[in-house]
Amino acid sequence: QVQLVESGGGLVQPGGSLRLSCAASGSIFSIGTMGWYRQTPGKERELVATITKPGSANYADSVKGRFTISRDNAKNTVYLQMNSLKPEDTAVYYCNADIRRSIGRNAMPYWGKGTLVTVSS
Repeated sequence: QVQLVESGGGLVQPGGSLRLSCAASGSIFSIGTMGWYRQTPGKERELVATITKPGSANYADSVKGRFTISRDNAKNTVYLQMNSLKPEDTAVYYCNADIRRSIGRNAMPYWGKGTLVTVSS
């Protein structure tokens, strides 16, 4: 069993900051790329940022320069620092990770249940 648990969402005013965390736990042999996605009602889930195990990051154009993704491999945790938040950043944010559960198995994508971020005055 593998679980991804997000935390850190909430209500913030425009221009404010939030830090999301996502911890992976359970039967884990190794974790590859980790990332954050977001979704608003009626829209498809979209990529926000991803980070490889060595630390190479990739961002959606809409968040470049405002969001920073990082990870702590020892803690199986990925973070998303969100600065200069805008109302259009309001969404449910989901954590994703490519996890290999044993040495003989392929990595599979796992998802957290999501955390709501609301940017409003």
